[in-house]
Amino acid sequence: MLNYIEPVFRPPSEWKSLILQVTNGCSWNQCSFCDMYTQPQKRFRAQKTDKIEQDLIAVSNSRAHISRVFLADGDAMTLPFARLEAICLMIKQYLPNVTRISSYCLPRNINNKTPEQLQRLRELGLSLLYIGCESGDDEVLARIKKGETFDSSLAALQKIKAAGIKASVMILNGLGGVELSKQHAENSAKLMNAAQPEYLSTLVVTLPLGTERMDAAFDGHFQLPDQTQLFTEMHTLLSHLELDKTVFRSDHASNYLVLKGILGKDKLALISQVEAAMRTPERIHLRQEWQRGL
Repeated sequence: MLNYIEPVFRPPSEWKSLILQVTNGCSWNQCSFCDMYTQPQKRFRAQKTDKIEQDLIAVSNSRAHISRVFLADGDAMTLPFARLEAICLMIKQYLPNVTRISSYCLPRNINNKTPEQLQRLRELGLSLLYIGCESGDDEVLARIKKGETFDSSLAALQKIKAAGIKASVMILNGLGGVELSKQHAENSAKLMNAAQPEYLSTLVVTLPLGTERMDAAFDGHFQLPDQTQLFTEMHTLLSHLELDKTVFRSDHASNYLVLKGILGKDKLALISQVEAAMRTPERIHLRQEWQRGL
């Protein structure tokens, strides 16, 4: 029905959502670990308003029941407030049954929106943002060229919460390599403790196109942690997390060990699962290499 500029990525939880491509690619697109938008056709640009409206009209005419809309691509929230407001209004006009609008969001994009603007977008249905913090450690963030810091990420998450928008934060297990694994886990937990997001998910860094960019970021010696080291890093993260009521998921296809729970209620149980995987991995149902991916 809709013509997308491929590839298009979405969070696993948006599998029932209408994917509305309001931007193409990522406006930052410098992160050393990320190959999602490196193809020539994925050069960043905003979708024209009339094309977005045509897509919404087509979906409306299809009479499909749409209750959720995900604004793609990787960086929709970089759009100016006026453009985002217009898109949300069009969604309400053509798809009146929509109860949730969501989007990926870089922390820096929140700095360009006032609290009042964020509250207005929340009123129009934007109720969930997926924030790729990746790490809470400033050294890791600098090495991977994220363009963010612990402080900038925390400021964005606090601003989102104040506007009544829920945050789903992503942390990348293994992003610090073997060298910075411990501080990556500890400072990521520190960031989450300060932000108290509604949702937290961990993925394992995956480099399908090779390690060249990460090697350069780590002065030629990036070493991706092996399975046991990844479990150790997860154990460190969980042990340092002090969350009140955060839905935790580590079930993305990149993970060897599937973990689900509420933090902090299920903290000890989740740590116990990780410890069991560390002691006797052969007795635990782990994903095989061929089952893993982006």
